[in-house]
Amino acid sequence: MIFARDKAQMCNNLLQYAHVYAWGREHGRKVISMRFSYKYQYFHICHTNLTGFGWYLLAKYLAALKLLPTANFKHAECDHHALEQKMLRHRHVVVSGWYVRYYDLFLKYRDEICDLFRIDKQYTESVRKEMAQWKGVKLGVHIRRGDYAIWKDGIYFYSDKQYATAINQFTSLMPNKIIDIYLSTNDTEVSQKKYEQMIDNERVRVHLLGGSPVEDLFMLSECDFIIGPPSTFSLVAAMYRDIPLCRMDMVKLDQFSLSDFRLFDYWFRNLV
Repeated sequence: MIFARDKAQMCNNLLQYAHVYAWGREHGRKVISMRFSYKYQYFHICHTNLTGFGWYLLAKYLAALKLLPTANFKHAECDHHALEQKMLRHRHVVVSGWYVRYYDLFLKYRDEICDLFRIDKQYTESVRKEMAQWKGVKLGVHIRRGDYAIWKDGIYFYSDKQYATAINQFTSLMPNKIIDIYLSTNDTEVSQKKYEQMIDNERVRVHLLGGSPVEDLFMLSECDFIIGPPSTFSLVAAMYRDIPLCRMDMVKLDQFSLSDFRLFDYWFRNLV
């Protein structure tokens, strides 16, 4: 049994677990998510037999007592081969760390991973109903604030003006189309009215649903395009339906083109 352990936020946890799951799937090993056993109870995986608080407690205390070996992919430069051999050698093992990466296996089992992390209907139905009212081209805009003010010295902490510039540029790429903009943000100061004023285009409708993080994740996953800073949140949203994603750090916000929207497997291999 492999116990996947991590301490980061929801979508980091999801991707880290999925890498371990894919490796376990390839090698005929069961993989339990310690994190989703008690936190982020929004997904199908949280209701499966191998995901529960009891499994989390068992693995946590056995590891603390050093009765379970640990393969820790904590650093990018860690010896991946040696850690993988450890995983193969031990029947039961805890796997932790952000740098456990099995890209090809992840993509091989991607459909299973998407199904495991299918969002529960109680978080999707109201969002789906709201979005169904509008028939324009759907652009999801991920406005990440909060911790981005200090992460990497704030280089991905974009202003409202910068987001509006990106939206206007996207609109110019869709002449004669009605554009529905769906704002996803962790900043309570973001205002739908302000964005409507900054964009000021009769072809553009702005929507701020104000949902929970998982509702916003689903909202982005239902869009036709996504734009935002480098983030596992928008990356996971793109994963479900392979939505074209444009990372704001990789383009000039007033000059990008539709070719700058790339699919999941590209950004997946180019995480910051």
